[in-house]
Order: sequence, then structure tokens, then C-alpha cells
Amino acid sequence: MRRLLIRPGAIGDTILCFPALEALRADYTEVWCREEVVPLVKFADHAESIVRTGLDGTEWSGRLRERLASFDEIVSWYGAQREDFRAALTQVNPHVRFLNALPQVMSTTEHAIDFYLGQIGAAPGAMPRIPVRRDQGHYAVVHPFSGSPEKNWPLERFAQVARELECEMPVFWSAGPEEPLNTATRFERLDDLADWLAGADVYIGNDSGITHLAAAVGTPVVALFGPTDSRVWGPRGERVEIIQRARLEEITVHDVLAAIARLLSAYDSCLGAGAAG
Repeated sequence: MRRLLIRPGAIGDTILCFPALEALRADYTEVWCREEVVPLVKFADHAESIVRTGLDGTEWSGRLRERLASFDEIVSWYGAQREDFRAALTQVNPHVRFLNALPQVMSTTEHAIDFYLGQIGAAPGAMPRIPVRRDQGHYAVVHPFSGSPEKNWPLERFAQVARELECEMPVFWSAGPEEPLNTATRFERLDDLADWLAGADVYIGNDSGITHLAAAVGTPVVALFGPTDSRVWGPRGERVEIIQRARLEEITVHDVLAAIARLLSAYDSCLGAGAAG
């Protein structure tokens, strides 16, 4: 069985779909996804950027048509709402399942991971797991950004948390290529970032793809949620603390330090005192 899985979407959305993608593994499995995510897809025989395949649109080259026709089945979260795309792909390969890339009922409290697993008839409850080269360090990572400013806890509060943590361990700031933070550690590839995050004692971040990445590599995570429902979109991992408030500003520095202390009881002497938010 040769199966092609086409999964568009942002970093976090794609990581939340990883358990479903892995459950669909066949004798030979290809995954086409966002270019940045390709290095994280280690469970497939081959992974490729959707953009590089030329799949966007419906005027496809003969080579792409041959590739699409070569699979025994295609499962696509891409183009499910586009009639022209659905018709074109089905004409090339009739063995296609189209699935919605996002939960359609926004009032649901079903976790997105379980939604994706339910689409393919798999049991709920799985966690994304990304294998890494883990060199355990003794440091904390703070990633104060996300895909939307309204999801960002105030930067000065992250700085307060960092100052408290520095009495126990080095604290490194993390940022993406376009995110403005002069002192940040940056990686061009997400798999290199994943390896680095895996060595941290604790990670603190907003509702972002990098927070999902940290949870998926097994790092203790404190995730800060405001406008997004964490019951649906929160990171899922063995050591994850989620702090949810109606307004992000309602989360205090003390709340975050207390969550870190619960994750890492060995650091209570440093973190227990807390700080006013």
C-alpha cells in the first residue's frame, strides 16, 4: 500500500495532526506539508513541501499527475472546501479521502488531536511525539511570540519570569527568523530547534507552534492561553501546565512561577517565593 498524506496548515496545527498522520502509515508513506514542518516528519518514508510539489491550483504538470496517480490512496486535508481542486484530484486518482483541516464546530471542547484521530476512525488520547537527539542541559527556554499579537503575554512579564529563573539556571530566549528580539537564539530548521528544546529543563511560551513543538519533544512546558480555548488547542504532553485566563493580562508572574515549580519541584527554593504580577 502506497499512501500519500497531504496536510497543510501552520506549525502547531500540523503537529496536532501528527498522531492521525502516524496512524495512517502504510507500507510506503509520503507526507506533503508546510515547508518548515518537513524536517519534523520523521515517521514518513518521504516528506515534501506542498509548495514545491506544484499542487496549488489545478493546472498540474504531467509529472505531478503521474506522482498523484501512483498512490493507492490519498488522504488530503488540503483543498477539502474547494470543489475545483476536489474534482481535479479525484479525476487523477479516484482513491482520495478529503478531510477538514480544522474542527468545523467551534463551540466544541473536543481536543483537536482527538478530532483528527476521529476523522480516520482512530481512538482518542494520543500525544504528538517527535524523536530528537536529546542532550540534557540545565537551562530554561522562553519563547514570547506567537502567530498573533493578541496571543502574546506581555514581554515585560516574560522578562520578570526569566529574572526569577536565572537564580537557578541559565535562561535563553527563543524567536523565529522574523520575530524582533536581539538576544534570541534562532535556528533555521525546526528539527535543530526541536533538539535544542528537548535538552531544556523547562519551556515557557504562548499559544504557538513552538510551544506545541516543545511539548512534542517531551520538554516540561508552561503554556499561556488567553483568547484561544486550550481545551481544543492546548499542547498535549506528559509534562504540560496550561494557564488559561479570559484575558492574557490576568495571568501573573506568580501564576507562571508556580506552574514551573509544580513541574520542577526541585527548584522550589528558587521559584517558591514568586513575584507579583
